[in-house]
Amino acid sequence: MGLGQLANCPICDVLFVKGIRDVCPSCYKEQEKQYELCASFLRKRENRGATIYQLSEGTGVEVKEITRFIREGRISVQSNPNLGYPCESCGEIIQSGAMCTNCSGKLQREITQQIDVERRLTDDDRKRDQAYKFRKE
Repeated sequence: MGLGQLANCPICDVLFVKGIRDVCPSCYKEQEKQYELCASFLRKRENRGATIYQLSEGTGVEVKEITRFIREGRISVQSNPNLGYPCESCGEIIQSGAMCTNCSGKLQREITQQIDVERRLTDDDRKRDQAYKFRKE
C-alpha cells in the first residue's frame, strides 16, 4: 500500500495527508458531529416529517451539508418523506439527482436544440463547399 498524497483541506485549507478522505481529520470529525446531530434529530418521532430547512434550523447544520448527507445515502429520504434538497437550478425540493424534472427537461431540450443548430451549420458549410467546388470545375 502506497503513501497518501499531501493536499490542502477544501474546507479549512490546512495541509494533510490525503488518504481515504478528501478532508482533514479535524474537518472530518466536525462533519461526523453534524451528521450525528441530523440523525438524532430525525430519529425522534415528532421530527420524522421535517423538511430540510426544519432539519437545518433544528440542528444548526447547513442545508448544503445535509444535502451532501442525503446524496451520500447517509440520510434516507424513504424514511423521511418530506426530506429533500434544492434543485441546483431552480431550488425546487427534490429527492434524487441534481435537478428537478422541469430543469433537467429544459436542459435536455437546450442541448438538443444546440446539437440541431450545429448539425445545420455543418450541413450548410458542406453544401457551400460543394457549390464552390462545382463552380471551380
